[in-house]
Amino acid sequence: MSAPLKQFQDDFILALYGAGDAIPQLASLSGQPGFAIYRNTVIKGCIDTLAANFPTVQRLVGEQWFRSAALVYVRTTPPSAVSMMEYGEDFPQFLAQFPPAAELPYLAGVARLDRFWIEAHIAADDTRLDAAVLGALAPQVLAQTVLRPRASTYWQWFAQYPAYTIWSVNRAQTEMPGDLAWVAEGALLTRRDGVVCWQPLDFPACVLLDACAAGLTLENAASQAAAAAPAQDIAQTLALLLTAGAFSAT
Repeated sequence: MSAPLKQFQDDFILALYGAGDAIPQLASLSGQPGFAIYRNTVIKGCIDTLAANFPTVQRLVGEQWFRSAALVYVRTTPPSAVSMMEYGEDFPQFLAQFPPAAELPYLAGVARLDRFWIEAHIAADDTRLDAAVLGALAPQVLAQTVLRPRASTYWQWFAQYPAYTIWSVNRAQTEMPGDLAWVAEGALLTRRDGVVCWQPLDFPACVLLDACAAGLTLENAASQAAAAAPAQDIAQTLALLLTAGAFSAT
């Protein structure tokens, strides 16, 4: 691609999203009524995509608030991939720094979980690890085994607010508990039999998954999880993750 052509394409995108209306080379084009119609159609499509990708966020804040925030995001972050399911990858970070969302500190976490749902949904298929396979290993071999989270396994610990409860209740469109405790929570999402499933996750389980994802042996990963919660039975934590299908067999 020639340099002039690339420059024109870059300028066109800036003008299309309203960030480059002052570009002299495109003044005659961007000033036409037809260009404005085209711009509005493209931007509306991006906003509609964000609404589809972050349904829980929209349910929490309402359509008008969401679309106003999405417009700000779209104007500065055009799509960069063909698949619109990938659009909004950094929308949670945007919300974390969006001044009107300052009074909703959990909103970025909710957006993160909406994003995890998409990632789990489109992740590559891999076989879940059977607990019986681990049970058949000699203790020395088991200790040095490295467990790899499945491609569709996503988790996070939210240290300051109950993001998982807020997200899961609104995602399922059920009633929020009247006595919701404002405490830290963890979440686990993974795809099982083609369906994205989610469940709460405690801190040592998140630590264990973090360590496994970092390539630590099961012995070292379990040690880190035990240090995070000395009173917890880490064997039960591992069993919970295996039952959830969090680990890959390959």
